[in-house]
Amino acid sequence: MAVPATAMGPSALGQSGPGSLAPWCSVSSGPSRYVVGMQELFRGHSKTREFPAHSAKVHSVAWSCDGRRLASGSFDKTASVFLLEKDRLENINICWSPDGQTIAVGNKDDVVTFIDAKTHRSKAEEQFKFEVNEISWNNDNNMFFLTNGNGCINILSYPELKPVQSINAHPSNCICIKFDPMGKYFATGSADALVSLWDVDELVCVRCFSRLDWPVRTLSFSHDGKMLASASEDHFIDIAEVETGDKLWEVQCESPTFTVAWHPKRPLLAFACDDKDGKYDSSREAGTVKLFGLPNDP
Repeated sequence: MAVPATAMGPSALGQSGPGSLAPWCSVSSGPSRYVVGMQELFRGHSKTREFPAHSAKVHSVAWSCDGRRLASGSFDKTASVFLLEKDRLENINICWSPDGQTIAVGNKDDVVTFIDAKTHRSKAEEQFKFEVNEISWNNDNNMFFLTNGNGCINILSYPELKPVQSINAHPSNCICIKFDPMGKYFATGSADALVSLWDVDELVCVRCFSRLDWPVRTLSFSHDGKMLASASEDHFIDIAEVETGDKLWEVQCESPTFTVAWHPKRPLLAFACDDKDGKYDSSREAGTVKLFGLPNDP
């Protein structure tokens, strides 16, 4: 079950952590115009389509910048790209810098390697003394963020990779981090089942989302920065309005969800679950990519 927000500790900046969010958590007078509009949209676009792609669990999904291609990576060591036909490449977990010049790769030994995207050669390598989870640049490309197993957000200068700040974000493992496209917020998800929304400039928590009951594994902001999708082992994906925290929609799932990604231009959400291929072998992972937000059949 979710840990109450009041259990959160103060941040290393001396500002209040998520536990002091009572003013933000007050009941609003009613749903905003945006909430009503998006709920109306999803009532007519709540269809989810499945795309068989792999022979094992799909671990990640991501859109190309123009939204014309959807890629998926799997534990079967393949990647699939959806357009008119499929292609297969070796799978690797990567994070692209906003300027497209650098790729950061993290491994199980908590080593992050920075690779020049043009030469494919390593530019730098950092060994960390803590469990490194998700990694990300900020939108300005001058800071590098890591979430770790101690519930902290570690911030490094980039490209110098010098420690800038360590924020006590959650009382337990801080699993994932995502920046909104507008550059105003970033969000973190934790094993405490909470999603925290942070002001990029002030580095303070402004809001918590607590509708999930299991560790938050994946996050994604919509292209306009107004919606935040979060998922876990709960059998639904929560879609919230960022500015109010109001629930916009629940995408029902039959199994845990470990990756979500909004389309870069439209309200379409790609995701993958821990599905089993029950038709042939109930122990075999299905490796299916799913797409929510398609028009309902007339």
